[in-house]
Amino acid sequence: MLDSFPFYLSLAVVIVLLVMLANRIKVAYPVLLVIAGLALSIIPGMPQVHIDSELIFFIFLPPLLYEAAWQTSWKELWRWRRIVCSFAFVVVFFTALSVALVANYYIPGFTLALGFLLGGIVSPPDAVSTAAILKFVKVPKRMSSILEGESLLNDASSLIIFRFAFIAVSTGQFVWHQAALSFVWMVVGGIITGLAIGFVIMKIHKLLPTDANMDIILTLVTPYAVYICAEEVHSSGVLGVVAAGLFLSYHRHSFLSSSARLRSTNVWESLSFLLNGLVFLLIGLDLPQITSELGDVSIKAAIGYGLLISGILIVTRIIAAYGAVITTLIARNFITVADASHPGFKTPLLLGWAGMRGVVSLAAALSIPVYVHQGVAFPQRNLILFITFIVILTTLLLQGLTLPFMINRIHLPDPDEKMPEDKVYLKLRRQLNKLALKYLDEKYPQGLEDPPALHQMAQKWRLNSNEPTDTDLPDETRDVYSEILDQQRVWLLKRNLETFSITEDVIRKHLLFLDLEEEKLKYL
Repeated sequence: MLDSFPFYLSLAVVIVLLVMLANRIKVAYPVLLVIAGLALSIIPGMPQVHIDSELIFFIFLPPLLYEAAWQTSWKELWRWRRIVCSFAFVVVFFTALSVALVANYYIPGFTLALGFLLGGIVSPPDAVSTAAILKFVKVPKRMSSILEGESLLNDASSLIIFRFAFIAVSTGQFVWHQAALSFVWMVVGGIITGLAIGFVIMKIHKLLPTDANMDIILTLVTPYAVYICAEEVHSSGVLGVVAAGLFLSYHRHSFLSSSARLRSTNVWESLSFLLNGLVFLLIGLDLPQITSELGDVSIKAAIGYGLLISGILIVTRIIAAYGAVITTLIARNFITVADASHPGFKTPLLLGWAGMRGVVSLAAALSIPVYVHQGVAFPQRNLILFITFIVILTTLLLQGLTLPFMINRIHLPDPDEKMPEDKVYLKLRRQLNKLALKYLDEKYPQGLEDPPALHQMAQKWRLNSNEPTDTDLPDETRDVYSEILDQQRVWLLKRNLETFSITEDVIRKHLLFLDLEEEKLKYL
C-alpha cells in the first residue's frame, strides 16, 4: 500500500493539470480524464490498477451522492418531481428491459436474467459528466434541474434492478411477489433510514456544543453512517444517503453556523472534485485488467457488443424522453402539472442525449463476483465488464463531446426566465435593504444616529451598495447587525418557499452573502 502511495499522489497532480486543460479548451473534464487513463495504461512499466467494487460503493459513492443531494434544490426537485421520477424509475426500467431483450437475442450465452443484470448496470446516466458539460453552456433552468434530480434517484433504481437480476442469475429462480415486497422495502426502508439518521445528526448539531471543525467532521461521517446502516437493514443505501442529504440541506440554516456552512462548502467541493477525478482516471487505467479477462471472446466481438448496447441505450433514452413529454401533455388534461406548455421537440432530444455513463455503472459491474458458488464461475462476468467499459467510453466521447455543440446550435429558450438573473439578484438586494431599514426603524428608532456605524450601514442600504464597512463595530452594534442578518435570512428562506419565479440559485447567492457578512463581523 505504501509503495503505491507516490503513484496515487501523482494521479492527484495529473487530475489537477487535466482539469485545467479541460477548462481551457472547454471540454468536460471526465472525458479528458478517461482518455488520459487509457493513455497512461499503455505506458510500459505503469503499475497495474485493479478497482475494487467495495472501494467505489463504500468509499467513493456515499460522499459523492451526499454532496450532490446537498447542492440540489428541494424546491426545483419537488416542482419537477413527476418527470424526475419517470426518468429515474420508469425510464431506467425501460432501458434495462431494452438492453435485456437485445442482449438475450444478439449476444451468445446471454439469458434474459443476464441481460437484465447488464441493463441494471448500464442504465443510469452519470451526473458528474453532465454537470461538467453544462458548466460551459447555458441551458434552461428546468432542464438542469431535471437532470440533477434524475441523477440523485436513478442510481438507486438501477442498483435495485441489478440486485434482483443478480439473485435470479445466482439462484436460477425469481419470485415476483417476493421481489415486489423487497423492492418496496428497499425504497421505503432506504428513505426512512436516511431521514431518521439525518434527524439524529441534526439534533447532534443543535444540542451539542460543536464548533465549525466538529460540524464539518460530522458532515463527512454522515453519508457513510447512513449508507452502512441502510445496507445493514437490506434497504437502499443510495436512497438513504440522498434522503439524508436533501433533508439536512433543506434545514442547514437551522443547525449550522455561518462559519460551518462556509467552510464545509469549501471542504466538500474539494473532496468531491478529487473523488470524481480519481474515479474517471481509474476507469481508463483499469482497461488492461478488463481486457485481459475477456477469455474466449475476441476483442473485436466484445467491442461490437459494447457498441450495440451503447446504441440501444442512446436510442432508448431519446425515445423515453419524447414519451415523457407526450405523457405530460396528456396528463395536463386531468391533473395539474408543473408546466402545461408544449416544450417543443428540441428539449427532449437534449434530455435524451445527456445520458453519459460513469462511476455507478463501473462499480456495479465490478461488484459481480468471480464465482456464483464454490468452483462455479459467474456466467459472462468478464464480457459484462468489458461491455460496461465500452459503454462508458462511447457515451463519454460521443455524447460528452457533442452535447455542448448541440446545445449551442439549438439555442433553447428559457420559458421560466421572466427577468435576467442579475436583475433578479439586484431586485432581491433592494428588498433586503428595505427590510433592514424597516427593522431598524421599528426596533431601534434612535439607533441610526448613535452609534455612527449603524448610520453608515443604513446609508449603505439606502444606496443599495455592497461596499464593505471598515468601521470598528462596538458589541451593541454587532448584536443589532446580527439580528438584521437573521431577519434577512428568514425572509429569504420564506421567499424561496413561496415562489417558483425566483430560482434557488439566486436565493443561495444572497444567503451566501449574508453568511459572509456574519463571518466578517468577527473581524470588525
